[in-house]
Formats: sequence, structure tokens, C-alpha cells
Amino acid sequence: MHPKVKEVGEKIRSMEIRGAGRIARAAAEAIKMCALDYQGDLEGFRECLKEAKNYLISTRPTAVSLKNAIYYILMRTDVRSLEEAKRSAARAADEFIRNSEMALERIGKYGAERIPDGSTVMTHCNSSAALSAILTAHDQGKKIEVIATETRPWRQGYITAKVLAKEGIPVTLIVDSAVRHFMKEVDVVAVGADTIASNGAVINKIGTSQMALAAHEARVPFLVMAETYKFSPETVIGKLVVIEERSPKEIVDPEELPGVRIRNPVFDATPPEYVDAIVTEKGVISPYLAYEIIKEEFGAWIERWWK
Repeated sequence: MHPKVKEVGEKIRSMEIRGAGRIARAAAEAIKMCALDYQGDLEGFRECLKEAKNYLISTRPTAVSLKNAIYYILMRTDVRSLEEAKRSAARAADEFIRNSEMALERIGKYGAERIPDGSTVMTHCNSSAALSAILTAHDQGKKIEVIATETRPWRQGYITAKVLAKEGIPVTLIVDSAVRHFMKEVDVVAVGADTIASNGAVINKIGTSQMALAAHEARVPFLVMAETYKFSPETVIGKLVVIEERSPKEIVDPEELPGVRIRNPVFDATPPEYVDAIVTEKGVISPYLAYEIIKEEFGAWIERWWK
């Protein structure tokens, strides 16, 4: 296996590289390096990319952005000759990374329009897309405040809070279980997504669904910021999104609680009826239009992808 693929895979698995967009771009760069450095015949090249694909996808099974990034490249790799295969894979990787970065800018613009001046925004985890919208609203001169959750067990909310504070945005950090208590002070919720299913369900960091339920009860708009490569084509053909569970040691040393079962799911599913809108680089849509996005973006690929 190419050392860059191994390195990136280990960093994704260990959470050194985290966040759906960052994971996807890192995987794309790893596939690019794997392709460019390959020395051998065309059949070996195919096997090399297949091995890299399978290994990288195995590192975070819920993150559809990782899978979509890899298939974006593979579907655009011309394998009629070795040299063209290497060049086309590199071009596709660069194109994916460039489009991913541009998507964040557009989501920031569209999302900021949904954040009123003078509002308090609640967010969860450390979403680049949600941060793009919040930071863009701030750059537009809107006077906003943010309530950020701690996001146990990895405390990604600390990263979010530091970014916001550095930009001069008033930010309050709360424990995850305090979401409902503070929802009465919130005007809009803005979160990211790891995966969006064809029925509009949003798979995101554990605790997102509880935030959505609290927002629904309080009649606070719940917005999901997500690039279109986070929409899952495989859900169209009946596959379920795998909810990853990680080591209980991330929560507590099991030896401290003998006889106690400890579970550590990383994600949960928010039903579409609790999502007011999904903000993508193509515009703001209802969650019930997720299928249309998948059909538009991936329709020609679905049957080939999942065989």
C-alpha cells in the first residue's frame, strides 16, 4: 500500500484528521499520490487504486464524503493507458479538492442569509460548513452571538469556540446536555452533516438529533449546512447508513467501571421533519428534495458504483 494512503488512513481512523470535508480532501490527495507514484502495468494500477479505496473507506464507514470523494476520482480515471490513467486520476483529485473548497464559500454565502442580524446561533461539533455561514454573517457586519456545544467525547466544540473567539464573535461553550436549557435563548441552529440520506434524514455527530428535537419544540429554525458530496447515493438503492461506534476508552477507562457496558456511537440520525432547510453550494433546499440532489449529482454513477 502507498505510504501516503496508509498515513492518511491512520490519521482519519485516529481522528487526527476529522470533519467530513477535511477527510474527503485528505483522501483525494492520498489517491492522487498513489496514482502518480505508481510504477508497474495497467492491471496493477487498477489493483493499487482498489486497495487504496477499500482501505480508506474502511477507516470511517459513516462518512459518505470519504466514499464519494474516492469514487469521484475513480469514475473519472481513464484506464485505457497507464500514463493517461495516472494523469486523469490526479486531475480528478485536484478538481474534487477545488470544488470542495469552493462549496464551502458558497454555503457560507447562502447560509449567512438565513442568520438574522442580532441573532444567537447554536451550533454543534466542528463543522466547516456551519462555521463558514456563521463567519460570513459576521463578516457582513451582523451582530451575532454563538452558543457552541462541548461535543463529547472528543470535544470538537472547543475548536469551534476558539475559532469564533479569535474572530471576535461572542461565544458561549456549554455541555451537550444543556442544549434544551439554552434553546430558549436561540434564534437559529446551524449544524453540519456527515451524511444525508435520500429521504432527507441527516446523519451527523451524536447529539445532533437531540438538538433538532429541542429546536423543533421551541420553534427555532434548524439548518443543516452540507456540500452535495455528503448526500448518499447508496441510500437510493436501499442500503442503510452504518452508524460507527468507537472504542469505549474514548469515554472512560472500562477498568474503572467493572461490569458496566460502555457504548460510544459517533453519529445519530435526525429525521427530515425536524430539519427546516439544507444549505448546499447549489442553494437552499427542503430535506425532502435530497433525492433530487442525489439523482442530479450521482444518477449516472449509482449502478456502477455499488456493484
